[in-house]
Amino acid sequence: MSVYDCTGPETLDAGIDAAAGALSRGGLVVMPTDTVYGIAAAAFDPAAVAALLAAKGRGRQHPPPVLVPAPATLAGLATDVPDSVHALVEAFWPGPLTVICRAQPTLAWDLGDTGGTVALRMPDDDVALALLTRTGPLAVSSANRHGGPAATTVLEAATALGDRVEVYLDGGPSRGGVPSTIVDATGTPPRIVRAGALSREQLAAVVPEIEDGADGP
Repeated sequence: MSVYDCTGPETLDAGIDAAAGALSRGGLVVMPTDTVYGIAAAAFDPAAVAALLAAKGRGRQHPPPVLVPAPATLAGLATDVPDSVHALVEAFWPGPLTVICRAQPTLAWDLGDTGGTVALRMPDDDVALALLTRTGPLAVSSANRHGGPAATTVLEAATALGDRVEVYLDGGPSRGGVPSTIVDATGTPPRIVRAGALSREQLAAVVPEIEDGADGP
C-alpha cells in the first residue's frame, strides 16, 4: 500500500504513474473526485472489478459506475443516448452528475448485474482527470466499506479499505463531500434515482420533463 501526495504538480506525476501501473496490473486505486473519494479498477478487467466489489463488501447486484475523461467517451460506452442526456452532459460535465444509459452491447466488460446499462460520469477534479486521461474509463465506487460513510479524505479511505488498495492518491479534502446526483435515462422521461450534489431544480432548468424518484442523497 502506497500513498502519493498529489496536491502539487511536482508530486502529481509520480502518483499518476504509480496509479496507472497498479490499474494495468489489475490492482485497485483510491482517487479523489469532486464529490467524495473513490476506489477505482480498470473498467475492462473483470477480475479487477470483482476485486473492487469485494473490497467494498458488495455483490454483483451493486455494479460500480464508470468515470470517463471526456464527454466524447459517452458515445463509445453507451447507445441510444437521448437528447436529454446530451443536454445534461453539456450543462453539468465535468461535475457531480451520473447518467444511467444503455451500454454498448459489444463492449467486453463485466461490471456486475447491470441489466445492460452503465452509469457514467466525468468528474471535475484535476487528479481524477489526469488519471482517467492516462488509463481510459475506470470503474469507480465510493471509497468506503458497504454501509459506511463516504470518505472525504484519503485517511478516511485508507482507514476503511487498508491494504485491499495498492495505491492511494491524496488530493486533499474533497471539495464537494456529497455524492453525485444519479439520473436514469433508460426510460422516458429521465428520472432522478439518487438525490445528490445537483438539485432537481438545477436539472429541470435544462430538462424540464425530468422526474424526481429519489428519496435523498
